Amino acid sequence: MNYNLNNPIAERKTKTVYKDNDKTIKLFIPNYPKSNILNEALNQARVEETGLNIPSLVEVTKIDDRWALVSEHIEGRTLGSLMEEHPEKIDEYLNLFVDTQINILSKEAPLLNKLKDKMQRKIAETDISQDIKYELNIKLESMPKHKMICHGDFNPTNVIIKDNGDVYVIDWAHVTQGNASADVARTYLLFCLNGKKEEAEKYLNIYSEKTNTEKQYIQKWIPIVAAAHLSKASEEEKAFLMNWIDVIEYQ
Repeated sequence: MNYNLNNPIAERKTKTVYKDNDKTIKLFIPNYPKSNILNEALNQARVEETGLNIPSLVEVTKIDDRWALVSEHIEGRTLGSLMEEHPEKIDEYLNLFVDTQINILSKEAPLLNKLKDKMQRKIAETDISQDIKYELNIKLESMPKHKMICHGDFNPTNVIIKDNGDVYVIDWAHVTQGNASADVARTYLLFCLNGKKEEAEKYLNIYSEKTNTEKQYIQKWIPIVAAAHLSKASEEEKAFLMNWIDVIEYQ
């Protein structure tokens, strides 16, 4: 099938996203690993089967010898753009954001990759000292083993609000199954990396209150999650993340 690539809506290091009528085409850079493409497609299909509001995968294809994932296009506004435009509504939007994440974390998809395995692999890829890697892996292994769906990149730009109020979540490339608090720690760090420390703290407080989860328990995941993020971080982000990794224990 021929797709119209005249309407780019997002661009990242490894891909460009286009809209073509009721389809979204995620076109990857040349020589992007086939295994990554197929894994992302499989992840999206497995999450789709849980009944969560996510774009339906249409096909995996090649366009001009480049891999592409084609999905249902979800028309609406991202929660990130709404937060920017209406800062007076930040508490309302953060509550919606947390409710959406809690709904995702209530689901299971037993065939997804395990979060702990992915984090161990990511930590191994970093250039931090072997002593710190050892401490992080000991901490990781001590964490309770759960099986919740963890989005892996849950941030307001990946939440779309349709005109009728329905909430959809996009970009499931990093999804795993594991401990919910690890996914929350990851979202907290993403807020901080974007310079939104106040929103990060509000988010953490709201999630903790809604789920009756101790903040200290979530914070124990932060050094682990920060280390797992290092391998694809910019130099500026690495300095920030290393500050979190150095904080091995929270009081």
